[in-house]
Amino acid sequence: MYPNGKPMLDAEGRPASPKSRLAAALLAWFLGFLGIHRFYVGKVGTGILMIVTLGGLGIWVLIDFIIILLGSFKDKEERYLANW
Repeated sequence: MYPNGKPMLDAEGRPASPKSRLAAALLAWFLGFLGIHRFYVGKVGTGILMIVTLGGLGIWVLIDFIIILLGSFKDKEERYLANW
């Protein structure tokens, strides 16, 4: 368990991130064109690219949002955002 009480593994036994999937989804929905959700999970380089391209003209943001909702989005350390 992480100090915040969230499990370190998801239901499939994969390493889980201490970051919130709900927070990442909300950030992607409202500020995705600025890549704020990528900064939140530690992916600064791709966050900057999203700012420059305005979220890949919306396509990149939409794909990220769907991946976050499906539970396949990873943080900088390749851990899945599994905890809501």
